[in-house]
Amino acid sequence: MPRSTHRTAFASRPGEVGPTVALVDGVPLFREGLSALVLRTPGLRWLGATDTPQGALRFAERFHPAVVLIDSGLDPRGHLSTALCAAHADLAVLILVRDAHRTTQYVATSITAGVHGVIQRSAEPPQVVEAIRTVHETRRYLDPGLARTVAAPSSRLAGVADGQQPLSRREFQVLQLIADGLENQEIARVLFVSVETVRTHVKSILRKLGARDRTHAVAVAFKSGVLIAPVRRPRTGT
Repeated sequence: MPRSTHRTAFASRPGEVGPTVALVDGVPLFREGLSALVLRTPGLRWLGATDTPQGALRFAERFHPAVVLIDSGLDPRGHLSTALCAAHADLAVLILVRDAHRTTQYVATSITAGVHGVIQRSAEPPQVVEAIRTVHETRRYLDPGLARTVAAPSSRLAGVADGQQPLSRREFQVLQLIADGLENQEIARVLFVSVETVRTHVKSILRKLGARDRTHAVAVAFKSGVLIAPVRRPRTGT
């Protein structure tokens, strides 16, 4: 296991006030890159970085950053995000999502764990800056590229059978999250809508699919091809 690294800069321009930024990431080049990006961006202050979840907890307790970016590879089940959000109410957590975690389930789990934003780890520097500022100011940021992981491909927005009404894009999103096992309150948090709005979508989904309940709706959706089960890739190596 790599040794935890704490690097603090507390860098800012004279008289400048802005959010302090910290990073949890195991790749030295990425840490250096984000440090350089923050240091050259007016209105942001680089606080430091660590490369382990344990180090992140100690770092947050000692330095109280305003925004923490976390590599999804170091928080695959959301445990670190949950702990940080529970211990530091003023802290905004932004997850850097790796390609391996670009799934509906991971994005949904991250948001229900309490994180305030998700962005692709491969995002361009201007988008990363925008995400940091937005998540600090509004405590909400969803990368448009990740939003598409819970959006319906246009080819599957048609009705599941002749004479049935097509699901709207939002209804499809709700149906996907139901299939992933989320309850109405969790779905509301993921989609940034009210629980009552989710209930309305669920009722519409059941009516359009001719389903008795949520479980039946998911079964009908998979059977008809509205939802497609993810393909499991064979494991390689030993």
